[in-house]
Amino acid sequence: MANRKQSKALVRKHIFPVRLSDIELDLLRIKSLDAGMSASELMRRNALMRPLPKRLSKISLQTYWELGQIGNNLNQLVKATNTALKMGRTLPADPKLLRELLELLHQCRREIAQADTESDDWSEEEDEEDDWEADQG
Repeated sequence: MANRKQSKALVRKHIFPVRLSDIELDLLRIKSLDAGMSASELMRRNALMRPLPKRLSKISLQTYWELGQIGNNLNQLVKATNTALKMGRTLPADPKLLRELLELLHQCRREIAQADTESDDWSEEEDEEDDWEADQG
């Protein structure tokens, strides 16, 4: 068998230390055995060949956060409604309507996260021009 020479640019001569817990190291070894490759090759492939998730724009992050705050308020209304129902008092809101609102809110948050990460036309220029701020009221 002939000894093939690799390009100097492809020779792996750099060592990059990584800190792992005992459990993480065990998981890495198990995964590399399952994949039939060395732990180094597994880490190289995962780090270099997988596409990075896209980041949400500032507007999407702010909107996502605001919807989370609205969800917290709706959850408080749900709790108050359930408490009033158990105590036989007047309900502050329609439980069915609250459930529908919460589901719509969760759907909106999922769509914001999904739509923004699927968009390929996001650029650094948008990031610099993005000066939208939420009302502080």
